[in-house]
Amino acid sequence: MVKIRLRKTGKLNAPSFRIVVADVRSPRDGAHLEVIGFYNPRLGTEKVDLARVDHWIGVGAQPTGTVVDIVRRARTGETVQGKKAEYKAKQAAEGKKD
Repeated sequence: MVKIRLRKTGKLNAPSFRIVVADVRSPRDGAHLEVIGFYNPRLGTEKVDLARVDHWIGVGAQPTGTVVDIVRRARTGETVQGKKAEYKAKQAAEGKKD
């Protein structure tokens, strides 16, 4: 079976993820069939190729729960704020400089 899931990249305490299509038997950061997007939770950035997601779901790939949420946000145009963006917004609201 094929899954659409996250592959961890980045460095210690600063993770970022690639959205990949992979066989369920391969390890989390192992071999994959295709990279179809990325997600950085710290900065709140996401990019997903929705056409490729639709293709892979059409041929039977199963997305994980987190990927379903990311794809939903990409389709509706919602944004996600990372911790850094939340911190900066809080500082700006309090009138403090960075």
